[in-house]
Amino acid sequence: MNRPPRARTPLFPHLFPTLGRRGWGPVALTVAVAAGGAAGALCREAAQTVWPPEEQGFPWTTLLVNVVGCAAMGALMAALRSRARAPVWAGPLLGTGFLGGFTTFSSYADDIRVLLEEGEPGTAVGYLAATVAAALLAVALAGTVTRRLIGLARDGGRAR
Repeated sequence: MNRPPRARTPLFPHLFPTLGRRGWGPVALTVAVAAGGAAGALCREAAQTVWPPEEQGFPWTTLLVNVVGCAAMGALMAALRSRARAPVWAGPLLGTGFLGGFTTFSSYADDIRVLLEEGEPGTAVGYLAATVAAALLAVALAGTVTRRLIGLARDGGRAR
């Protein structure tokens, strides 16, 4: 019995609804995410090479990378959502891939473990709370600023 070919659906249809309609299958999505993730991880490693965490005491590099990555995610998602036809590859490649590879929850968690083992529970709890608060603030602020700048550009520079 011949069955009609099944339509391919993306891995995350609610995030990237146009992938299925444009013929992108799970393999293409995975390649985009993997390529972006590899580039993001290399950039994070470069930041940690330039500013090694073990020389700082407090894990400033990991905090900075995570906050910058969250701000970039807020700006990227606001920019993509503002477009009527954003490139189908942009979210998976740049958001999930690059920024997912650039930011690091595992290093953040390990930094907390190290601070606790070194007898610095106050610093560990402060770092834990500061990272979450700064990351949420960064993504919200960057998204808001990006939406306003796009709105100004569309209005010809006139304030609303």
